[in-house]
Amino acid sequence: MKKIKFLSMFMIFAAVSIILAACGTSGSESETSSGSTGSEGGDEITKLVVGTEATYAPFEYMDDKGNVVGLDVDILNAIGNEIGVEFEVRNVGWEPVFQQVTNGEIDMGASAITITDERKETYDFTDPYYEATQLIIVKEGSDIKSLADLADKKVAVQINTTGHMAAQDLQGQTSTNIMAYENLPIAIQEVVNGTAEAAIGDNAVVLQYIKNNPEQKLVSIEDDSFESEYYGFMVKKGNTEVLDKLNEGLQKIKDNGKLAEITGQEIE
Repeated sequence: MKKIKFLSMFMIFAAVSIILAACGTSGSESETSSGSTGSEGGDEITKLVVGTEATYAPFEYMDDKGNVVGLDVDILNAIGNEIGVEFEVRNVGWEPVFQQVTNGEIDMGASAITITDERKETYDFTDPYYEATQLIIVKEGSDIKSLADLADKKVAVQINTTGHMAAQDLQGQTSTNIMAYENLPIAIQEVVNGTAEAAIGDNAVVLQYIKNNPEQKLVSIEDDSFESEYYGFMVKKGNTEVLDKLNEGLQKIKDNGKLAEITGQEIE
């Protein structure tokens, strides 16, 4: 009887030891899997997934190796160096940037996105990092000299951009003369083809396009009725954790002069 009793106690002790060991292992794994990456649940942010539309040189475009490069990427990398965050930039397309931020498929949008009151109803934006305006782009020798000259003309734009909004403000929301495309290079190509008499787009992008394509014999037109615009990085409404982190880094590269070095602008 004593021998059996001793054996039973030994088996109970062994079983308890296994249970305790298992509990200890579970706790250790939990600790090592938390606090690595991500923007939810209070974890430290070490990586953010970024959506862009990489046909918008000089802000975002594809290099010969298939990498997204440009001013926005340079700015993000500079921010990342200051706050210890890695940015994974995905070329998803213009409208999908907004959809995927809304759905939580990506953490943020970085695609030369103008901060507007309408967009701020759905998204939150960082402090501004670039000042822009609109330009008209036409063929050399065109009779078009101002925005007013486009009142009854075929105008090509990138869909749901401030250039699109400017055309709608001039011609009306339902004008059939406004031709909206997925990206600005396609819109400008319609001018080259003669399908549209003009295009409207962000100044830096229009000027870069003309510089890169001299054989197309295009010129840009300024108009005082175009107001200054400001670009910001975009996050889902209420995502203050990511927004605050981005603003922290953005302020640092404003203060140390790196932002001005990248963009050629001084901005508050």
